[in-house]
Amino acid sequence: MSSLTDRYLAATLRAVPTQRRTELADELRASIEDMIDDRAGGGQDRGAAEREVLTELGNPEQLAARYTDRRLQLIGPRYYLVWWRLLRVLLTFIPAIVGVVTGVVKATVGGEPGAAIGAGVASGLQTAVQIAFWVTLCFAVLERTDTSLNLPAWTVDQLPEETRERQVTLVDSCASIVFLLIAIAFLPWQHFQPWLSGDGSRLAMIDPALWNFWLPALIVVLVATMGLEIAKYRAGRWTWPLVAVNAVLNLSFAVPLVWLLLTDRLLNPALIERFAWLREGGAEDVAQIATVVTAVVVVWDVIDSAVKARKAAD
Repeated sequence: MSSLTDRYLAATLRAVPTQRRTELADELRASIEDMIDDRAGGGQDRGAAEREVLTELGNPEQLAARYTDRRLQLIGPRYYLVWWRLLRVLLTFIPAIVGVVTGVVKATVGGEPGAAIGAGVASGLQTAVQIAFWVTLCFAVLERTDTSLNLPAWTVDQLPEETRERQVTLVDSCASIVFLLIAIAFLPWQHFQPWLSGDGSRLAMIDPALWNFWLPALIVVLVATMGLEIAKYRAGRWTWPLVAVNAVLNLSFAVPLVWLLLTDRLLNPALIERFAWLREGGAEDVAQIATVVTAVVVVWDVIDSAVKARKAAD
């Protein structure tokens, strides 16, 4: 386990511009060691002296703001960090959830699949604005009325265990999971919603025969990928086992997809028959473009995860 001083320095330097981190790290470490030595020279236990010094220095984010002359004030300094932390958490997942739910309801219950994406995006943006406004207003009122939230004082026990900065943030993980949920929801949605309204018939984009095996198999891979995102966030960074699992899941999704595309088994035959441009070579063009895009995405994702794992291991 890292020493308290190492953890305190790591927590402080995360909020400092990269170009100043080395300079401030040396300066702050020397100051902390001097204060600890002074107390230890007076007979105090060194471990107790370290905790006492760090507690007196206070919240690392506030100390970093003082070092960089950055004002922690929008509604007032008293609750700024609490406000900012709560706002980030709420904006991470609530607008995305509201947007997805609105889009699904618009497409299914409302019977307007064409307007589903626009409705979902608009709803998500409106939710984000409402959250930002009302949370800020509440904290502004608390600040101006000098209302105490009886929050516990900062202690060194709140320092993160890790001294390295996280590679995988909560925002990234939530965004990836929301994207995967949309991909999973798209498969049954495209099957049940009408693509052509001329005669009221329902034509799925993907061949309905694939529900016998391939589409459920692809959904299982997407669900497993969501599990990988959760494991990656818990680890905080890419590791080589996670890179291996990521590569296997990428190939498990990409290989069947490319095979179905190149063998003309992915698109619904009835849909191809309905559109002349698909019958006259458009389907082959779509398959080739989708194959190239899939291959590029998979190769890039595997290489990117391996590079990040190597950096994390250094």
